[in-house]
Amino acid sequence: QVQLVESGGGLVQPGGSLRLSCAVSGSIFRLSTMGWYRQAPGKERELVADITTGGSTNYGASVNGRFTVSRDNAKNTMYLQMNSLKPEDTAVYYCYLKGTGIFRNLEVWGQGTLVQVSS
Repeated sequence: QVQLVESGGGLVQPGGSLRLSCAVSGSIFRLSTMGWYRQAPGKERELVADITTGGSTNYGASVNGRFTVSRDNAKNTMYLQMNSLKPEDTAVYYCYLKGTGIFRNLEVWGQGTLVQVSS
């Protein structure tokens, strides 16, 4: 069974930085598109960033230029470097895995990690 475990969330001041990690159990990681989503109170879940098996990236408009998604296939881990954080970045951040090829029907979500941006 594939499991995703996020870490790295916490409280940070506006303008600060955090790095989130998403560790994936099993060998499916390198065959999967990975993504970060977030959900703020009272709002719908939205895409933050995703990264394909080949390393191509895509960002939500509100984070483009401030956040960077990356992956380390040797460690089965995806990262989200968040810089210049704003109060509106406060949300629960979720890791997402989407299988490709013969695993294209596989979708898994992590449990989420809370990011709070406040002075």
